[in-house]
Formats: sequence, structure tokens, C-alpha cells
Amino acid sequence: MSVDNVTAVAPASSRRPWAVRGSVLAVAAAAGVVLLAGPAAAHVSVQPQGEAAQGGYATVNFKVPNERDDASTVKLEINFPADHPLTSVMPQPVPGWDVKVTKEKLDKPLESHGNKITEAVSKVTWTAEDKGVETGLFQQFPVSLGALPDDADQLVFKAIQTYDNKEVVRWIEEPTEGEEPESPAPVLALTAASGDGHGAASDDKAAKAGSGHGDGTEKASSEQAAADSSDSTARILAVVGILIGLAGVAFGVLSGRRRTTS
Repeated sequence: MSVDNVTAVAPASSRRPWAVRGSVLAVAAAAGVVLLAGPAAAHVSVQPQGEAAQGGYATVNFKVPNERDDASTVKLEINFPADHPLTSVMPQPVPGWDVKVTKEKLDKPLESHGNKITEAVSKVTWTAEDKGVETGLFQQFPVSLGALPDDADQLVFKAIQTYDNKEVVRWIEEPTEGEEPESPAPVLALTAASGDGHGAASDDKAAKAGSGHGDGTEKASSEQAAADSSDSTARILAVVGILIGLAGVAFGVLSGRRRTTS
């Protein structure tokens, strides 16, 4: 057997390191894509304009992003917590959307400003009159609500998002300490009440927030911009991870071919 025939075929052991390296790189990149995909998935959330104080009133925004590339969000249903019924719920009109407020009788009547309250809002439903929330966009739905409970640190609102292709996404899982569920419900954090016992968010402040004026709106806008920036960064990193994974696979295959033909 000639020397050329001996060296024409490389031993299997000489090819393995390159193949293993390519496979490891591809697996690592794929793992990075999985890790990065989580933060990029936005969900229905709630954020106060200003602050939401225990015992007071506040205006909040329910933010609804569109997560689909081939469908628009055409309906949003927000279910209010039954364990902490709210006596005052007033949605702000949103152009292009019809709103419906549903009330239910209370098992135990409440007292508010000397009046006996026998029913409270159980849910608010917005239905698109046109295209709804299209791909790559989000919509905010402002609601003035109160009186906020003075014996709770947060309120959990279960949301149901419907797309025009009939897909329904239920954001109804309550978060647990140290772990975020796959389909988390919107959670409104409540701040401590002020010394006057009426909460830091007074009726006057709530009215200003609802009209879109005051420092609360600016704060909410900056927080919203930060959240949108975070989502965009995560999506970009996810795409980069995918490209790295493909490059790793291609590198492993080409390296194996070079060693085989050398």
C-alpha cells in the first residue's frame, strides 16, 4: 500500500474533536436562544399612573402587547378580584374600542362614604371595532378604580386576550415567590397609605392621572419606555443566538468535510 493511500483517509479519531466542537457550539447557542426567548415574550400587565395606595383611588393602565405575527388582538377581558371588590370602576374611552362593564351582587354588602354597596364590578371587556392591536404594537386601556383595599399589598387581575384568528390566551396564573408562571396574571402592587388614612392617591390625583396630566403620567411613560426597550433588547439577543447556533452547525459540518477530504 502506498503512502498516498495511507494518508488519504484520516482516522476517525482525528475528525471527532472538530465534530464535537461544532455540536457543542450549536447546543450552547440553542440553549442561549431558549433562555433569551423567555424575557422576550410579553404579557398583559397593569401599571398605575403615579401610585396606587392602600385605601385610596388610582388610575391604572392595562397594557396589551400583540405577540402574534399573523393575527391581531381584538378583545380583552379583565376580571376583577372577588376577594377585594372595588366600589368604583370607570374605564377611560379608547378610540376604536367598545367597552362593557359587568357587575355582580356581593355576598356581603360594603359601606362606602356612608352608603351601602350591594354590587361591584366583576369584569371589564374591551372589543375592537376595527383592526384591534396589530402585529408589533401594543395598546393601553386606562381605568380609574377604588377604593383600593387597605389590608392587601397587591391586587391580581385575571386577563383573557383574544385574537382575530379565534385564539384565546388566558393570563390567569398567580405569581409565586421566586418564580414567574408561564401565563402570569396582571398584578397591581399597592403602596402604604399616607398618614391621613385615605391613601396617597387621592380623588384629585386620580382625576389628574385620568386626564393625562401630572407627574404620574410622566413616570408611567418612562417606565413603559423602559419596559418596551427591555423587550426589544431581548428579542434582538434571541435572533443573535439563533444566528450563532446556525453558524455553529455549519462550522461543524464544514470542518468534518475538510478533514474527510484532506
